[in-house]
Amino acid sequence: MNPSTNELDDDFTMDPQLRLSEAGSLRRWLFNWLLNSEIEGNYYQFIERWVALLIIANLFALVFEHVPAIYQPYAHWFHVFDLVSVGVFTLEYLLRLYLAPEDKEFKSSSLPRLAYARSPFALIDLIAILPFYLAAFVQLDLRMLRALRLLRIFKLFRVLIPAFREFQQLNAGRSFRQKLHALVWPGEYGGRLHDYFDTFIMVWVVVSVVAVILESVASINYILNLEFIVLDTIAVGVFTLEYLLRIYTVVETTEHKHAFFGRFKYARSGNAIIDLLAVLPFFLEAFLHHLFDLRFLRVFRLLRLLKLTKYTGSTKTLYTVIKREWPVMSASVFIMMLLVILTASLGYLFEHEAQPDKFENIPASIYWAVITLASVGYGDLYPVTPVGRMMTIILALLGIGIFAIPAAILSSAFSDQLRIERETLLNELFVMLSDGHLSAEEQDVLEREAKRLHLSQEEVNRLIEKVNRQKEMLEDQQGIPVQRLVEDPQLALERFRELAGQVRQIALMVKSDEMQRLIESSERSTALEKRIWRET
Repeated sequence: MNPSTNELDDDFTMDPQLRLSEAGSLRRWLFNWLLNSEIEGNYYQFIERWVALLIIANLFALVFEHVPAIYQPYAHWFHVFDLVSVGVFTLEYLLRLYLAPEDKEFKSSSLPRLAYARSPFALIDLIAILPFYLAAFVQLDLRMLRALRLLRIFKLFRVLIPAFREFQQLNAGRSFRQKLHALVWPGEYGGRLHDYFDTFIMVWVVVSVVAVILESVASINYILNLEFIVLDTIAVGVFTLEYLLRIYTVVETTEHKHAFFGRFKYARSGNAIIDLLAVLPFFLEAFLHHLFDLRFLRVFRLLRLLKLTKYTGSTKTLYTVIKREWPVMSASVFIMMLLVILTASLGYLFEHEAQPDKFENIPASIYWAVITLASVGYGDLYPVTPVGRMMTIILALLGIGIFAIPAAILSSAFSDQLRIERETLLNELFVMLSDGHLSAEEQDVLEREAKRLHLSQEEVNRLIEKVNRQKEMLEDQQGIPVQRLVEDPQLALERFRELAGQVRQIALMVKSDEMQRLIESSERSTALEKRIWRET
């Protein structure tokens, strides 16, 4: 007996890897693979992401078309890009129209394709391509055509509207400030709209920094001076609004509850200072330019790049590594400074008489000492006396090892810290999966931790499988008698590894200093137990 169509639909929803023959029809197969947002592992997110990038690229193309120095030499390529964009958008519209009977939003209608064509999303898609085809039949002014092409930006609402609806559901019954907090800060109430907000800020950071860099090129600045001014003004407006939203909503967090002191505490934090420095040069130059020449402040706009540090856990990990390894790092830095001063003093002693203009004093010789020990050797400052050259050879060889010590310490400690954090995540997974499944809140925490530790979805799935496998093994082995372990060495080895893993988990989760004190001071701890704990 052949399965019904509904059964096939359910099976496909659970497993998108089913064969075409099991999907019921080609139309259903295409919909599930390309446009079904409820199936994980298909191409829905891929299509949405690249369509959004193409829309943004069209917006930049329209801006550059208004710059004759850029548009005229490359008019052909601008036209080709417009043709490709219209082709992609047309194909997307026709595909959605064809697959409308499979969409649960329109399949209940007697005419699902007509229902789709009348929907807001379909009208937005149609408006994005209609001006191009109208130009083929109706004589349109080029400027009007370009203005109509701006309507393509409305296609972004296809992404934003579902995210906004999800955001409303997550924040039903919450206050206005709590909703703004969910939008700006990561948490369980933000949903996809928070992710889009972060992406929006990151895009503006990158665009504004690239604009600052290109603005320093005289030929480009001459052509795009007005565009750079408008772009910087918009960027400052975006960053200022973000800063004010964070100041306003930070009191929703536990550690910043107080209306004044909570905000003041946040304003003194590193991220808040970076956000302030991202906009401060603009306002200082705007309001104080008649008193001081503050054009030099423009270079500080590059500090906006530091805003990206809040969206990655790498800087936090690096800070943890430096803090943890600082005793060793400080010792190596002290040796480096001692060697630099000693080298500069000897350089001054041996070379001052031969080169009084270059080795004028010991502070001036420090520059030569640093580039020599670092094995850089720019060639602008070098000894000429035999003793000075012999000393330079020895110092250059010493510098290879001395300057490599901090780099080696950081590299090793960074890798070790990542390993510790991933093992900590594994231990947290044990706790999360204690009830056999992940809740929505636990899934959100797991995704944020995986993003911070740069773990792909495949790696996260492997961790979950590892935890489930170890839990099953633990459940199987908890009731194994000792006699059976003695008779089966392989089983005994697996049990030993399991117990060793549990000891490592305990070592990672408890306070090591307190645990060390208890074990060492306890009369019940044997010498073997103490040695095992020290090795752990």
